[in-house]
Amino acid sequence: MVFNGLTLLIIFIFAWTVGLTFWIVRTVKRFKKITSAEILEQILSTQKKLRGETDDLYKTLEEVKKDGRLHIQRVGLVRFNPFSDTGGSQSFTLAILDGHNNGLVMTSLYARTGHRWYVKEVIAGKGKELALSKEEQAAIKKAYE
Repeated sequence: MVFNGLTLLIIFIFAWTVGLTFWIVRTVKRFKKITSAEILEQILSTQKKLRGETDDLYKTLEEVKKDGRLHIQRVGLVRFNPFSDTGGSQSFTLAILDGHNNGLVMTSLYARTGHRWYVKEVIAGKGKELALSKEEQAAIKKAYE
């Protein structure tokens, strides 16, 4: 049996068509399985649940951010020598501030005769009831850096 070029071409086209038909039928079956009403409803319910969880996470994150501004976020330390008769910078001022620039400054003055501590409240970066010394202002400025 001798096959000429036209016969081989027809056989090839027939085999190609059969192969494509099987591939299309299999793809359509998979598509129908994936797009069944149950599967789509499952996907939608899962997405709604995840959207709700995501919204809850965003709300929680905002609360944490808001709450976090009340925690210590800035600290500044300045050492200085307030008296000419003592050696070294053994006195210091420590500024401790939250996210709203509220907090306190603690100043420790060291002298040969004794050691003194002063604490002042800070509101919005400024002394609440008492004026701040230049060292205390420097400590607050350093806390911003």
